[in-house]
Amino acid sequence: MNELLDYQYVVCELCGEKYAIKINEVYEIIRFKKITYLHNSKAYLEGIINLRGKIVPVINVHRILGLEDYSDTKSTRIVILRFDDELVGTIVDRVIQVTKFSDIQPTPETVDEISGNYFEGLGITQDGEVIAIMKIDKLLNAEH
Repeated sequence: MNELLDYQYVVCELCGEKYAIKINEVYEIIRFKKITYLHNSKAYLEGIINLRGKIVPVINVHRILGLEDYSDTKSTRIVILRFDDELVGTIVDRVIQVTKFSDIQPTPETVDEISGNYFEGLGITQDGEVIAIMKIDKLLNAEH
């Protein structure tokens, strides 16, 4: 767990809850844009976007985690992640900040009724707020 303290994290919001992603896994953050739907794709695959000439699949993390679906608002963002030498977009309700944690605790079996397998730990901020740290490889390799 201590090695996780060395990272900075991008804190995002999904359905009113905060989640963190290691900043080194984030390629860039873009405003929500039109997503081209793909027929016969997995339920969590929202579609694809064109990112400066590169086709990037966009997944709906809300569906993977069993949360209420997102609403496209002014705050909605697509976080482009680096995963297995590819780029993958994830939809978040909003991006809040970049932070470091003062402590990181092991993940319990469930976090807000979501399987703990999707999280690396629970980060604790300087002011005592607890934020679940997403395990990107588990999220993006999840079978649904």
